[in-house]
Amino acid sequence: MIQSRPRTPLGYLPILLPAFALFAFYVVPFGSMVGMSFFHNLGGGAYEEVFTLENYARLFSPFFLSVLATSFEVAFLVALFAIVVGFPFTYLLVNARRGTQVFWLIVMLSVLSLSEAIIGFAWSTLLSRTAGIGVLFEALGLTEKAQSYAPSLGAVLAGVTYIAMPYAVLLLYPILSRIEPDIEQASRTLGASPLRAFFNVIVPMHRTPIVVSFVMIFVFTLGSYLLPQILGRPTNWTLSVVISDQALLQSNMPFAAALSIFLMTVTILLVLLVTLMNRKGAKA
Repeated sequence: MIQSRPRTPLGYLPILLPAFALFAFYVVPFGSMVGMSFFHNLGGGAYEEVFTLENYARLFSPFFLSVLATSFEVAFLVALFAIVVGFPFTYLLVNARRGTQVFWLIVMLSVLSLSEAIIGFAWSTLLSRTAGIGVLFEALGLTEKAQSYAPSLGAVLAGVTYIAMPYAVLLLYPILSRIEPDIEQASRTLGASPLRAFFNVIVPMHRTPIVVSFVMIFVFTLGSYLLPQILGRPTNWTLSVVISDQALLQSNMPFAAALSIFLMTVTILLVLLVTLMNRKGAKA
């Protein structure tokens, strides 16, 4: 493809508006947040514009280290569950009839159209003591009486995985759709069972897309905000919930900005990792 640069300054006009919008709505707010993260908090929503690292030093306190550990734990487990369930499901989906594929893809897109609040309260009702799983377990004799399974870490993982699953399927679907049928037929000809062909041929072939999808779902889950509040205890809250608490309830904007910068830095590093892995996968 031949690329040519504009010969006069007027040729750059079409990109000036998007460049200005990017600068005004992204660079300026982000720069303000970076600057505020180094200010000294005075309490009551006021802060002093003096350079200090105290907000970043607080990230290493036991409380916030536990919040960071919880955020990474939730993101890691959700990404793991979504890939472990989503990869075989997507593989079966691409080998199903066209009508079945369309049906399940519509179902996945429908899940993404739901509000997180609706999903959170639906799971809260399903895991409550008076309805759903608790009553079912009591009726089956698995428990002596109905129990409540929310709020808990398990409830948070169930709710966030429910949202992450469609992303896993939609990420893996175009990749698995390109599998040549001859590959599986060749392994079957050599005597491998369908299950063995899946684990010994299909999965190793797609190690890079699996890892890339895992990292992308990890990044997506790292910003979970509403479901941890609805389905979890305060000990299960993620970093996004703490950022909101510091900004809206504690009125500590400098520390909320420092937490946001930290979360964004982690996200950018993970995106760079995904980009690097994609390039290596393309060269392989």
